[in-house]
Amino acid sequence: MNDNIFKLIRAVEIFNNETIVRFNGSYNHNIGISSILVLLELRQKGPSKSSAIAKELSYTPGAMTNIANKLINEGYAVRKYDEQDRRKVLLVITNQGHQALADAQKTGQELYKDLFHILTGEEIRQFQTIYEKLLRHLGKG
Repeated sequence: MNDNIFKLIRAVEIFNNETIVRFNGSYNHNIGISSILVLLELRQKGPSKSSAIAKELSYTPGAMTNIANKLINEGYAVRKYDEQDRRKVLLVITNQGHQALADAQKTGQELYKDLFHILTGEEIRQFQTIYEKLLRHLGKG
């Protein structure tokens, strides 16, 4: 049984890596998945401290600084001082950042349609059931 679990884990890792490579090859913005996840956090939660985003996404402070700088340099986010406490610096998504997220969603949908079209409806339901069970086990579902 352990051999099968490790084969499954390896297959999932290869699949995930390949989807990221394919996504990056077809996404027309100069940012990667980590930056897209930060933009998604900003869209969902509004202006946020970089440290809070880093904690939420399990990024190191150094990695988060690099991501924030890239987003700012590319025009997808800006730094803004909190009006109540000027010591607080918040990261804010821009209109260009919203567009980058919309483009990411469209690219992702097209990619997954291409990848999953070979599965039957029943196989998709089984796949979804298994992943939802694993997510519940992790406390994320």
